[in-house]
Amino acid sequence: MRLTKFGHACVRIEQNGTTVVIDPGMFTEPEATRGADALLITHEHADHFAEDRIRAALEANPGLKIWTNRAVADQLTGLGGAVTVVGAGDAFEVGGIDVSVHGEWHAEIHRDVPLVRNIGFLLGGTLFHPGDALTVPEQPVQTLLVPLSSPWNKIGELVDYIREVKPGQAVGIHDVLLSEIGLGLGGWLSQDQPGTGAPYAHLASGESLELAAE
Repeated sequence: MRLTKFGHACVRIEQNGTTVVIDPGMFTEPEATRGADALLITHEHADHFAEDRIRAALEANPGLKIWTNRAVADQLTGLGGAVTVVGAGDAFEVGGIDVSVHGEWHAEIHRDVPLVRNIGFLLGGTLFHPGDALTVPEQPVQTLLVPLSSPWNKIGELVDYIREVKPGQAVGIHDVLLSEIGLGLGGWLSQDQPGTGAPYAHLASGESLELAAE
């Protein structure tokens, strides 16, 4: 399994000729979806879901399939069988890659801001993208994607999140709000200071990482 980071919260997963892209939003390069077999969308916020880009990707590739929650699907009307609604506990397969769905709600930004639905995707039983939540899957995770910077989280919560999930490694995403100096704060999420128990990596947009199954 090969992971390539694209802008902000988007990643591209390639395994045995199958390509899956998660959360191509407004800060993601349009080429992220090129040649993809499937798009997985965690929730409706524009930094994770850009409707015009999804429609353009499907027009360019009519065989493209999309899995997402009801709120996003309701905005993708007219696409017929290309869109499948999924929720916590569901499972499906994309070209030999098993995908399971975890979580229900976006993390709280503020008590005055209404919560939206959010789902996380576990691919191949090894890679977990939580969207905008700190969802703990019910099964072991080898590679955990960690939302670095958002209006709803802080470093201490991320340290505890990695400790609870106990992944083989953590990889930072959700980083468009950080400067190059701020990106260095990801060091707090490594095995040292205060320590999470998992190696940590941050990928620049376009950089890739070969993922071990265990």
